[in-house]
Amino acid sequence: MARLTVEDCLPFIENRFDLVLAAARRARQLSQGAKALVEEGDDKPTVVALREIAAGVMNAEVLDEIDAKERAAEEFELAAEFAALQQPLSDTDTR
Repeated sequence: MARLTVEDCLPFIENRFDLVLAAARRARQLSQGAKALVEEGDDKPTVVALREIAAGVMNAEVLDEIDAKERAAEEFELAAEFAALQQPLSDTDTR
C-alpha cells in the first residue's frame, strides 16, 4: 500500500492534535479486539486506525458512539451481577 501521511487524514479530522487523539483511541480499540473497518493486512493497529480515518469511516464522533455503547454494555453487566448478588439465599444454599 502507498505510504499513509497525516495529510491524508486531515480532511476528516482537521486538527492534528485531535487526529492523534482519535487515532490513539481507535488503535487501542483495535488492539483490544475491535473489528477493523478497512482491510488490516499486516499493518499494526496504529496504521489501521489512520487508514480508517483517511478512508473517512472513522472519526471522533464514531469513536464517542463506540465508547458509549461499550460503557452501556459494561454498566448493564454490572447491574445484572449486582442484582444476582441481591437475591436471598435459599435454604438449599446454606450449609
